Amino acid sequence: MATLREPSTPGLTRPQAQSARANTSLNVLIRRFLLSNYFVLYLTVIFFVVAAIFFPSLRTPGNISNQLQNMFPLLAVAIGQTFVLILGGIDLSVGATMGLTSVIGAVLMAQTLDPAFFDKSPLWGTLMRPEGGILAGSDLAVPLGVLAMLIIGTAIGWLNGFAITRFNLAPFMVTLVTSTFFSAFALWLTQSRNISGLPDAFVNLGKGDLISIYFGAKLTSDIARRDILPFITYPFVIAVGLAIFAQFILSRTVFGRRMFSIGTNRRASEISGVPNRGVITRVYMFSGFCAAVASILYSGRLAIGQPSLGGGNLLLDIIGAAVIGGTSLFGGKGSVRGTFFGVAFFVLLLNILNAMQLSPFVIDAVKGLFILIAALLDITRTRLLNREARA
Repeated sequence: MATLREPSTPGLTRPQAQSARANTSLNVLIRRFLLSNYFVLYLTVIFFVVAAIFFPSLRTPGNISNQLQNMFPLLAVAIGQTFVLILGGIDLSVGATMGLTSVIGAVLMAQTLDPAFFDKSPLWGTLMRPEGGILAGSDLAVPLGVLAMLIIGTAIGWLNGFAITRFNLAPFMVTLVTSTFFSAFALWLTQSRNISGLPDAFVNLGKGDLISIYFGAKLTSDIARRDILPFITYPFVIAVGLAIFAQFILSRTVFGRRMFSIGTNRRASEISGVPNRGVITRVYMFSGFCAAVASILYSGRLAIGQPSLGGGNLLLDIIGAAVIGGTSLFGGKGSVRGTFFGVAFFVLLLNILNAMQLSPFVIDAVKGLFILIAALLDITRTRLLNREARA
């Protein structure tokens, strides 16, 4: 009677064959993990679970709610940067755009202005008066102020796109110049002062909530507002709505395909009939528009018009979130979904670093290190994908 034998790998003993199969399975699992479209999301969840063990404050409802609200303004401006990076460009002016649009909106909508602070402003006596901006007290103050902010942001984006395409200048240089100019211009208009006294309707755009939640027993008939956590907010609706619209453009329209074509090979796309100049200009306009949306959300949340709103290291966070989300610095690759995951990871990372009570210098260094790691991971993922495509 024949004896059944377990299949074995030629030249290997049974333990060696089992070890080889285990190694192969592990390699396949790691490969699938690295190549997954949800790689950054998985990483974010792992980071949160591990960090919450050492820093219990991270998992409190109040902290989670606060960090979720921190995501939405950053997501709005990172979406525009994602579009630009897909083209193979970069927009360094988004921070200055946020600062200038914040000032313009506040100048128009402010209900009161202190002469002791603003009498040296070039706008004093015309657009700025003791009784407020020119739209103060009007029912149309907030709609017109928001519209002006969006128009200014889009116009700055158009200026960037026009200079890049018309004069064939490097995006880095053009946006660096416009960033320097408009950030200084915003500071000059307000003499480096923040503008307060914004209408409540505008402030609600930055921190108003549609659905709130409360954890705990209702011991009194009135619950203090500080104990009620925002769940569905106006920034959530605005930023997520913008993200859905942007993802639709990228994945469902001819314009989106043209963007990827330009980012992959600009010369080849031009030969194939893609109107490169028009596409590039519109993408930079959209980036300026997204920066203005972020300015509305940040300004509303702070309840001030701040000329230095986009200053500091915010640009590092914007580009970092897009790169960590899988958008290539070399163009031709990226998604709004990935940027959303990248924003979530970046906000969590900053929350963890703050919980560790590190100095701002160390925090910036760590954020830069993670951006570098993300770029290296992107190169690794691209090589793995190309290898599988050739196989």
